[in-house]
Amino acid sequence: MLTKRIIACLDVKDGRVVKGTSFESLRDSGDPVELARRYYFEGADELVFLDITASKEHRATMAALVERVADAVFIPLTVGGGLNSVEDMRRLLLCGADKISLNTAAVKQPELISRAAERFGSQCVVVAIDAKRVPEHEPYRWLVHTYGGSVATSLDAVQWAAQVAELGAGEILLTSMDADGHRAGYDIELTRVVATSVPIPVIASGGAGSPEDLHRALTDGKADAVLAASIFHYSEFAITQTKEYLHHKGLSIRR
Repeated sequence: MLTKRIIACLDVKDGRVVKGTSFESLRDSGDPVELARRYYFEGADELVFLDITASKEHRATMAALVERVADAVFIPLTVGGGLNSVEDMRRLLLCGADKISLNTAAVKQPELISRAAERFGSQCVVVAIDAKRVPEHEPYRWLVHTYGGSVATSLDAVQWAAQVAELGAGEILLTSMDADGHRAGYDIELTRVVATSVPIPVIASGGAGSPEDLHRALTDGKADAVLAASIFHYSEFAITQTKEYLHHKGLSIRR
């Protein structure tokens, strides 16, 4: 059985970690360096740092802050936000990132995924997909959103996931915009249909409210890893505690 990963998320705006509901009503959640260090010592398998307004504001990711976060931890660090070229990616990798995450730029320039994979290796390329359910559509359908969730596209999320895998992405970070921040559980249907449609790992994101929600995403949802923010930011559940729960439920977890 492959080891499942627990990933802590740092959504960053104006140099601070923030958290909202369905990508709106953002509230301050702390200092990114302090939170990164805390999650490292609690046993997070990886960290994801997303400069969530960089694309919308047409600016580069905060490289100096990324470097400070990278210096504070010794686990894989994925960084995304405002990346538009291979050179942008190289700059963040030199700042200490282990992987880069593409979202808006990948939709606008799908060939950028292939160029990044050729330059840095597929294991370094994560494509983030922010998906929103089409209301009252049967069977279920989700559309991709860009620019921090503010712009809807006509891309079908499941088809886009298959395409990015073919283009050379090494992993997919799949966020349900409907579930994000509501803490009522991940979108299991979305997670399962994407995870079973692609040959690369899928990280479930959006909706974690308890360790049980993580367990469902990893089992019913077929995810390879789970990303969470709120339940860890506000110390309702420690990563150590969550890992113990998942271990006792029979999952292979790095403890």
